[in-house]
Amino acid sequence: MPFVDYYQILGVDKTADEKAIKNAYRKLARKYHPDLNPNDKAAEKKFQELNEANEVLSDPEKRKKYDQYGKDWQYSEEFEKSRQSRRSSGQSQGQPFSGGGADSFSDFFESMFGSSSGFGGGGRQAKYRGQDYQAELKLTLREAYETHKQTLTVNGRNIRITVPAGIENGQTIKIPGHGGKGTNGGPAGDLFLTFNIEPDEKFRRSGNDLHLKADLDLYTPVLGGEFVIDTLSGKVKLTIKPETQNGSVVRLKGKGFPVYKNEGSFGDLYVEFDIQIPTNLTERQKELFTELSKS
Repeated sequence: MPFVDYYQILGVDKTADEKAIKNAYRKLARKYHPDLNPNDKAAEKKFQELNEANEVLSDPEKRKKYDQYGKDWQYSEEFEKSRQSRRSSGQSQGQPFSGGGADSFSDFFESMFGSSSGFGGGGRQAKYRGQDYQAELKLTLREAYETHKQTLTVNGRNIRITVPAGIENGQTIKIPGHGGKGTNGGPAGDLFLTFNIEPDEKFRRSGNDLHLKADLDLYTPVLGGEFVIDTLSGKVKLTIKPETQNGSVVRLKGKGFPVYKNEGSFGDLYVEFDIQIPTNLTERQKELFTELSKS
């Protein structure tokens, strides 16, 4: 298997820090994303290479192994276990591995396991699990409110998933078998999908509860009346008591956010009233307020 230079793919130096790697990946991933390059096989291949490079270099442990073992970094643990086993059994494998870099390891690895990575130099090939992938999916608050289907593209593959209602911002779920392909018939890795829920212009979420500010004219809270608000599940009519104060809060039970994977359960909606002072009063209106203030 030819050596793949992940640093070169991302266009960064080997001394690049985590932030530089992240920025380089995001910039190139946007450029070569399949959605922006439909039916472009070259762009699709480049996008896959970028994801593979980022998967390794953004993970400190994987990056350490890659820097030490090069193209055979995925087999480093098997190599070390086999070397220790052979040492303990007194078997000699020529010159011991001296840590002379990726090329030295690769040559020694092949001398032990064969060029096909099969144990015993031509015996049955070892099976290795594929890499795990990391991906992010952005949702609006209203999308996260309902169970729905989403299609996302990971390494050039379209994956259709069901997003459960009530998913949390920053929550990560595992989608088995949608990571990298296994080696020699080994199982595929998993996809770890993190959700990024964008802030809503009207509602503020706190766990399973929602908070909403409602503007009231001056007359309704003074005299009492009815007021209609929009919730995520539809319109609700509220009864406003006379002499309601500015900043008063009412709780609407069960009108908040759905509880994750608990069908039929919801948090509460808290509505805070913001009383609006009238402007552009006519002379007659000013006279009435003056009379009221003297009464």
